[in-house]
Amino acid sequence: QVQVVESGGGLVQAGGSLRLSCAASGSIFSINTMAWYRQAPGKQRELVASVTQGGSTSYADSVKGRFSISRISVDNAKRTVSLQMNTLKPEDTAVYYCNAKIRLVTSITNENTYWGQGAQVTVSS
Repeated sequence: QVQVVESGGGLVQAGGSLRLSCAASGSIFSINTMAWYRQAPGKQRELVASVTQGGSTSYADSVKGRFSISRISVDNAKRTVSLQMNTLKPEDTAVYYCNAKIRLVTSITNENTYWGQGAQVTVSS
């Protein structure tokens, strides 16, 4: 069993900052890429930022220079990822989802994708 749990989010005025965190737990052998996606009402889910196990990051053009993704190592297991969001805009309003590509201890040759439950981020103008 694997759980991917997000925390953070909320309501903020334009120009403000918020931080999202996501932690994966369970029978995990390894986690490759961890990422944040978002979905605004009436729109498709889109990739916001990702970070590999080695620390390489990638960002959507719309958030470059404003958002920062990072992985946190606890007991040598990089199972937590955060998304620092600065200079927020109303168009950043969406439900943000954490995504993790995980190999289980019971099946280390297979990589599966797990999603968190979503965290609402609302930016008022």
